Amino acid sequence: MRWWTIPLLAALGWFAYTLTPFWSLYGLAQAVQTGDVAAVAQRVNFRTLRLSLAKQVSAAIRAEGAAEPRERQRLADAAAALALPVTEALVTPQNVVDLLDDGWPQALDLPEATNRHDRRDGLRIPDAARALRYYLASEMRGFRSVVIAVPPDRPRQEQFRIRMRLHDWGWRLTDIELSEDLRGRIADRISAGLARLRERSGQEKVGQEKPSQDKPSQEKAAPEPVPQRGR
Repeated sequence: MRWWTIPLLAALGWFAYTLTPFWSLYGLAQAVQTGDVAAVAQRVNFRTLRLSLAKQVSAAIRAEGAAEPRERQRLADAAAALALPVTEALVTPQNVVDLLDDGWPQALDLPEATNRHDRRDGLRIPDAARALRYYLASEMRGFRSVVIAVPPDRPRQEQFRIRMRLHDWGWRLTDIELSEDLRGRIADRISAGLARLRERSGQEKVGQEKPSQDKPSQEKAAPEPVPQRGR
C-alpha cells in the first residue's frame, strides 16, 4: 500500500461519515411532509429543544425603560413569565411539525412576515439535487453535531437552522434556531405585554406618590407658668 492511500482513505471515510446525518434528515423531512407526528417525535430531543428555544425567546426580550434596578428586575421576571407559554407552545410534536414545514408556527397566531417564503419550501427533500443543496448548506461541528440551514437557497434572514446530534448510533434533532423574522414577531408580542405592564406599574406608582393634603396644625401652646405669691 502506497503512503498516499492512507490520507485518501481517511478523507473518503470522513466524507462518508458526513453523509450519515442526511439519511436521518431525509427521514425527518418525509415525516414532516406526511404530517407523521409520531415519527417526528422519535427523531427529536424535546428536552434540549425546549432549553434552546427558551434561550432564544429570552434573548429576544429587552426589558428596558425602567430606571430603578428593582423595577428592571421586576419587568425582567415578568418578561420571562410571558415567554414561558410561548416556549411551551412551540415544543410539542405537532407544532414542531408545523415549524419545520415552513419555519412558521401557525398555532401561536402571530402576524406573518410579508417577505416570508412559500409554505411549500420548508424542510423538504424531494430529489438528490435538493439533498445536495442541504449538504452544501450544512456545517459539521466536530464529530457529533451538524448544523443545517433550511431552506438552503434562501437569504439568511428567511432561514431557520436546525442542529442534529449523534445519539445512540442515530442522529436526532436537538435545536431549531428560529428565523430573524419569527424572533422579531415573538419579541413584538412579548414587548406589547411588557408595555401594558409598565403602564399599569406607572399608574400604581403615581397613585402611591400622590401628595396628601396638608393637615392643620393641632399643636397646643404650652401653658405659661403661674407666678407664685409670696408668703
